[in-house]
Amino acid sequence: MSIITRTSDAVEPQDWRQLLAGSFRQASELLHYLNLQPADVELSEQACRDFPLLVPRPFADRMQKGNPQDPLLLQVLPQQAETLEVTGYITDPLAEKHANIQQGIIHKYHGRVLLLAASGCAVNCRYCFRRHFPYQDNRLSRKQWQQALDYIRNDNSIEEVILSGGDPLMLQDEHLQQLLQQIEAIPHVRRLRIHSRLPVVIPQRITTALCHMLADSRLAVSCVLHINHANELSENDLFRFKQLQHSGVVLLNQAVLLKQVNDSLRDLSELNKQLFEFGIVPYYLHLLDPVKGAAHYDVPESQARHLHQQLQQILPGYLIPRLVREEGGKRHKTLLPS
Repeated sequence: MSIITRTSDAVEPQDWRQLLAGSFRQASELLHYLNLQPADVELSEQACRDFPLLVPRPFADRMQKGNPQDPLLLQVLPQQAETLEVTGYITDPLAEKHANIQQGIIHKYHGRVLLLAASGCAVNCRYCFRRHFPYQDNRLSRKQWQQALDYIRNDNSIEEVILSGGDPLMLQDEHLQQLLQQIEAIPHVRRLRIHSRLPVVIPQRITTALCHMLADSRLAVSCVLHINHANELSENDLFRFKQLQHSGVVLLNQAVLLKQVNDSLRDLSELNKQLFEFGIVPYYLHLLDPVKGAAHYDVPESQARHLHQQLQQILPGYLIPRLVREEGGKRHKTLLPS
């Protein structure tokens, strides 16, 4: 088995792989599709070169045409602000190079290990804390892949494997199934967690075959989605998330608090209510990781705490995510009081 980011297999119309292949990769094309001009936004060609634009069409279809301040567009548009040097914003904000103990493995939490199942994503989020991660050093040969699994086999304290990347759902179903079967064969592993943005940006990735595969697993499976705004969820795709849920998959969400995207009481409230309607538990609300190129998204901690406190006043407890910050070198997330 190999790590992949694309496929050249023949596919049917609306197959997720075909939709991925048709993603926007040029800012000019995306802006034209949204009835916008370069003068409407603070577009940066340098930012495009540093971190290429990648936006699937289903995600672009949820953006409001003619609106340069659309909250989905702001998450993916390379802007001039990315090119500014800001003190404290670095390429490895969570010190993952120290936890990347061998190729394909990041081990920093007790009882669980992160397996880099894929090196690519379906969308390039401009605030991504791994936008500078050395994926080229973590692409595994078949032998190295087995070494990564051996690491898990040889550590009886590991009860949970977290598939990440990149995005693990970039793997084709047959490759994902092979990986799942090998993990299931490790007796001390009891839980599987999949971190993915693909079900949001290309909902067609939630296939019947994928749901059956996860339903048949002996592992307790959860899927942590990355949804930052209610507009990212379309009622037309509700049945897909329900299908995942009916397969026994626990759906969780971790959002990132982003300036001008979701940093208002209304946006956060609507997001959490929409998540619940889709069967997704609001799990974490992250403060921005201080990654180089993303300082313009940062929301001050004092404002974040105030917003979280306001959420508690208007929403039931089950709709309120934990407010957290992740800090390099710590073996757990830091919970922030409101």
